[in-house]
Amino acid sequence: MALELKTSIKIKATPQQVWQQLMDFESYSTWNPFITQISGQAAVGEQLKINAGGMQFQPTVLVHEENRAFKWLGSLLFKGIFDGAHRFVLEEQSGATIFHHSEVFKGLLVPVFKKKLKKETKANFEKMNMALKKRVEQASL
Repeated sequence: MALELKTSIKIKATPQQVWQQLMDFESYSTWNPFITQISGQAAVGEQLKINAGGMQFQPTVLVHEENRAFKWLGSLLFKGIFDGAHRFVLEEQSGATIFHHSEVFKGLLVPVFKKKLKKETKANFEKMNMALKKRVEQASL
């Protein structure tokens, strides 16, 4: 079974300005209410260490397109049990950026966590989106 969560927010800044804040992993603990820590190299094939929503995991970077898209794939225990493909996409739109934040969950445990994912995880995505918007827009003043 698969479940996709999608969120978006308009940020009054260029994709480059959004990207700069999004990829500044060291500052996450100061502004991000959902993903409180990321360490590792943001390069395709590299493994990150992430603390998010009270969980720790070590996903592998799948996509790193500067000023455009960043995606990783994480698994609980081993692949096929509970996998998450987390994605950030920056879309330029009339001098602003639409920040798309999504994740596709797959695996045997998705039905068990479906309700929690739709409610709590999606709410955490939206909180992160708002915090990123605030941080980027204040930095670009």
